[in-house]
Amino acid sequence: MFFTSNVKFLRKRKVRTQDDVAATLGMKRSTLSGYENGVAEPGIDALVAFSKYYGVAIDTLLTIDLQKLSESQLSELERGFDVYIKGSSLRVLATTVDIRNNENIELVPEKAKAGYATGYADPEFISELPVFQLPFLSSSKKYRTFQISGDSMYPIPDGSWVTGEFVQDWSNIVTGHAYIVFTSDEGIVFKIAENLIAKEQKLTLYSLNPLYEPYDVPVTEVKEVWAFVNYISAEIPDPMIPREELLSTVARLKNDMDMMKNKLLKKVKKDN
Repeated sequence: MFFTSNVKFLRKRKVRTQDDVAATLGMKRSTLSGYENGVAEPGIDALVAFSKYYGVAIDTLLTIDLQKLSESQLSELERGFDVYIKGSSLRVLATTVDIRNNENIELVPEKAKAGYATGYADPEFISELPVFQLPFLSSSKKYRTFQISGDSMYPIPDGSWVTGEFVQDWSNIVTGHAYIVFTSDEGIVFKIAENLIAKEQKLTLYSLNPLYEPYDVPVTEVKEVWAFVNYISAEIPDPMIPREELLSTVARLKNDMDMMKNKLLKKVKKDN
């Protein structure tokens, strides 16, 4: 744990005395000194106070050695971008349990997606979602199931139910793996992720369907991330296309798109 060294480091970086910080946080200087010297352990209220004062997530204060960060990373941190370490500020997930105190798997159907955008952190909203259990999943992990729409992740059919495992630490997002990503702008999307949080504070999201272009999502827009576990569908996926035929189909589609672009460019030039 790095809380002791971090609060001392941040205070000196801001050129504040112990008296200054203690007065602002409403505590005795001796209490602050105890925290900085490791002879006293902070309670929840103190952790929240330090987090708000320095603008740093609680999990970052506790688990990251800030003195080992580069100057550019520290500057990003001080400007509110606590993203290259943990993804964002500490995330507290609203959840439900059954009568035996086992975690439920809540279902978010298509018709509930709009409500989820505003109610995802509201225990009352989450408690109204349908729930079920999958006995072959770990009882020590948190899962949620989302209904996907569209063909961007074809051959996974439109309307499938995709179950994901909650990802608390976004630095654990594995490039090339599938995730359900909930963002403030796009809502709930199911994509293949490229983790660029550490370098560029963003995720790049890819579709399985080659007709869809990849796009970037600033990590500050991300609200939740769920690692793909499985999906349930009433449809049988289409037969696999041989590799050669698949490559030929993609090449043909690309050629058709290039021809359309060229025609449009010629038309624009002619009109001008």
